[in-house]
Amino acid sequence: MKRLILFFGLFALLLSQQSCIDGRKSGFDEDGNLYGRISISGAWAMYPLVVRWAEEFRKEHPDVRIDISAGGAGKGMADALGNMVDIAMVSREITAVEQERGAWFIAVAKDAVLPTFNTNNPLRDKILTHGLQKMHFQQIFLDGDRQNWESFFDVSGDTKMTVYTRSNACGAAETWAKYLGVSQEDIRGIGMFGDPGLADVVKNDRSGVGYNNIAFAYDINTRKPFENLGIIPIDINESGVIDPEERFYNDLDQLTEAISQGRYPSPPARNLYLVSNGHPENIAAIVFLHWILEKGQKFVKEAGYVMIRDEGIAAQKEKLPALPRPKLN
Repeated sequence: MKRLILFFGLFALLLSQQSCIDGRKSGFDEDGNLYGRISISGAWAMYPLVVRWAEEFRKEHPDVRIDISAGGAGKGMADALGNMVDIAMVSREITAVEQERGAWFIAVAKDAVLPTFNTNNPLRDKILTHGLQKMHFQQIFLDGDRQNWESFFDVSGDTKMTVYTRSNACGAAETWAKYLGVSQEDIRGIGMFGDPGLADVVKNDRSGVGYNNIAFAYDINTRKPFENLGIIPIDINESGVIDPEERFYNDLDQLTEAISQGRYPSPPARNLYLVSNGHPENIAAIVFLHWILEKGQKFVKEAGYVMIRDEGIAAQKEKLPALPRPKLN
């Protein structure tokens, strides 16, 4: 019986591997049309942008299937290095260890992690007027020294503060931790899975505080923060008030311009990367990556992200494998 179970287990594994290999075949047909399958997983931060890119790319190449799943930058990296997907979406810096393991990567856009709160908070006006400084965020997410919102604004009251963080390995938490001077494991709070989970719990808890990627803090259609979800302004110059040059959270376009100009600190602003295990070999994936750095850039700002400067795009293009071309008779 054990031998029989082992046989079927090995057979299923081989069948699964073969199916995965077959699914990744790609190339050009006799008419020069690109076909194939591209599998992508990883950061929630990048998911809306990559979905938009895939939709636009398939208008030109309808015979290419693109499967995209979000589960965090850590999962995407593990999937790519484990050859489970062609491309990982990673919303943090690529570590030296990952590069030693074979991680090849290009930067494709920028965004940022934002501290968030519930706009029904009774201290709403003071939060928006005065903001919080880095040391205040460190006290909230690392030390737990502050138990109520009033303590930050020298007023009486006892509005309890509920701190939320991410439960899964992700670029948002790692980037926010880097801003605070620590690692993700050092952030305290009630763990929530994924960007949507963290945003939803803060929207529904008037005492809540958390952090989110731009795409889950702002409505792409209205260009305004989602209902009940406010952005805590960062008092960068530590003046005790949000000065005009620090006031750029009212709408998405103001914020992305501030990130582009370097007025929002980095971190928590950061580059967004697409990663593979070694140089990509999937022909459809290579064509897609070239398309992203060329035609795809025009959709970046519209989708609520920040474009990489022209010199940065040129540097990323140099890292790409040569663009495959169809061989026509």
